[in-house]
Amino acid sequence: MKNLVKFSLVLAAAALTMSGCNCFKKMSKKQDEVTYSCTPKVLTLNNGVVGADITVNFPAAYFNKKATLRLTPVIVFEGGEVVGTPKYVQGEKVNDNYMVISLKNGNTYTQHVEFPYDERMDQSELRVLIECKCNGSDEFVMYNASTGKPVTKEEAAILANPKSAEALALRAQCGVFIADGVNTMQKDFNFGDEASMAGNDYKRTTSAVEKAEILYKINSSVVNKKALKENSKLAEVEQNAIANKENERIAQNLYVNGYASPDGPEKFNDKLSNARSESGRKAIEQVLADYGFNLDAAGYGEDWEGFKEMVEKSNIADKDLILQVLSMYDSSAEREAQIKNMSSVYGELKEDILPQLRRAQLINSMEITGKSDAEMMALVNSGKLDELNNEELLHIADLIEDAALRAKVLDYTAKKYNDARAYTNLGATYLQMGEVEKSLAALKEAVKLGGNTQALNSNLALANLAAGNVDEAKKYAAAADAQTQSLIAAAQGDYAAAASKLEGYNAAVAAVMNNDLSAAKKALAGENTADADYLRAVIATKEGDMKTAAAQLKAAVAKDSALMKKASKDVNLKPLFESGFKF
Repeated sequence: MKNLVKFSLVLAAAALTMSGCNCFKKMSKKQDEVTYSCTPKVLTLNNGVVGADITVNFPAAYFNKKATLRLTPVIVFEGGEVVGTPKYVQGEKVNDNYMVISLKNGNTYTQHVEFPYDERMDQSELRVLIECKCNGSDEFVMYNASTGKPVTKEEAAILANPKSAEALALRAQCGVFIADGVNTMQKDFNFGDEASMAGNDYKRTTSAVEKAEILYKINSSVVNKKALKENSKLAEVEQNAIANKENERIAQNLYVNGYASPDGPEKFNDKLSNARSESGRKAIEQVLADYGFNLDAAGYGEDWEGFKEMVEKSNIADKDLILQVLSMYDSSAEREAQIKNMSSVYGELKEDILPQLRRAQLINSMEITGKSDAEMMALVNSGKLDELNNEELLHIADLIEDAALRAKVLDYTAKKYNDARAYTNLGATYLQMGEVEKSLAALKEAVKLGGNTQALNSNLALANLAAGNVDEAKKYAAAADAQTQSLIAAAQGDYAAAASKLEGYNAAVAAVMNNDLSAAKKALAGENTADADYLRAVIATKEGDMKTAAAQLKAAVAKDSALMKKASKDVNLKPLFESGFKF
């Protein structure tokens, strides 16, 4: 049965070939006068699509009045093809609704075609297949553009199996050549170069303060020795000061401030606060005598600031009214008088607030110097990441040049501290390494943790661009930085806008795509990567300077051997290879 069907197709094709000959016979004699052109002359990848405008001009005294042509644009490559939307044109006596081509005057049409990108298109040709049918026939017959003749019986038999390698090769041979290859330079943007790192709160030198208090009875500066022994907070601050004395990273300044509660005569309270600072200093120095500490002491009179702070933290019903009194009066005596007049709350103040202000306060103000970058790097290299805190890990990761090691540090940090910043930077690092899927996964974790920084939005856009998800990348454009917005524009074909905002290699790629070779060369100044050398080879080829192109391409391949394979398929370098260049 299969053989019968195949034989029937062969017969049908042969019959169509014979019936189509007469209709196209005269037209074929002027086939060379039909002109085909394409814009751009080299097909260009843009946002996952290869587009072109094909213009076909039919001369006068060419088109058979009874003929209908089906002209199908097709990109052909080794082992396959991608077929575009066909264009139908007809003679003046054809009873159909296609574009009419006058026998006397001829005519011209322009057709915009788009093809979904296939990597095999890198080495390809855009051709137009010509098929004709005569008025009254329902079947189109394919013609060989190079001969102007219909396919033979044998060729018709091959075409009956359209997906076979032979049929694909024959169709490619029959078509009219329109354009060569696909310029895929849009894929050459280095999105990792523009990846952003989220900041951190690391400070090499930090400040810390510890406080403890000795409380006194009203109007007294005598230290209660029993209470002093039971003061656990005071003991803690003293012991920390002793321990810190051996730490070269910590600079300490210990001092004692004396205060009086804001009740009673102001002058008396000034003297009382001085006495408390001295008695407090002597009591603390007795404990620290063996460790060589010198303590400063000073009295600060009535502690209105402490009073205000304690009232604010209290549950006193009329605390807002008390605070209003403090803001209305500057005089200590007036404040005290107004508050004492508030009989409903003064008893509570006298019981709960004022006794806590009769104090000497031990303060240890410390300047702490953290690990040096060298020390942190040594811990990283020895695998002792657990000896670094979150901010230290984020900081040292920024300084690590090796992307794989940086990724290891950031992966550890992200998982240990569940930090959106670490995931943001991990995503950026993976993008720089070309690990696009890992980059997207890390960035999505940052989003889950509530990250919404410009760095995160920029990296999400860049990673999606690298993955070919332009529409998804556009969702983050508004919150991304200017460089990322430029790359989104470039992904949509707006290379002029991109070139004006980018720098270095990416600016050069945009400039070449914008056909501004001078700007591209300027942007590449100082760039010494393999990709930069490769792009210089492309520029030189476009300028016709094959000697420079050859030198730059060899330099690029010497730095990155993978570029040899890319070059062999790059339509931009085709003239270089045609000139006889060999590696």
